[in-house]
Amino acid sequence: MDTQQATELLTVTLNAVNEVRRYIDENGAAETAGLRVGVLPGGCSGFQYGLNIEDDAGEDDMILESNGLRLFVDPFSVQYLTGVEIDYVTTFQGSGFTFNNPNASGGCGCGSSFNA
Repeated sequence: MDTQQATELLTVTLNAVNEVRRYIDENGAAETAGLRVGVLPGGCSGFQYGLNIEDDAGEDDMILESNGLRLFVDPFSVQYLTGVEIDYVTTFQGSGFTFNNPNASGGCGCGSSFNA
């Protein structure tokens, strides 16, 4: 499988990449490891984002690269991730990954679900 640049589909900020790399390093993931970015049915608004560290891409995954980080995206999720930016932010209320999705037609207060 060829790795494609993710700039047109989705991007991961340097803050988010650094956080993912820190987690990968602490947990001794494989050299081929990457971040699985998915969209799953559920959440308060219809869809929710999913992030997971995986050692290898699945057979039908699209493999992307953003800021030097390998991303694995399944065929179902691709349609909902065009233009999405994943960031890692720290506020007084806590830290975590955020998703800026220009295609979402709505969301909810939790920030982790959306509708399209």
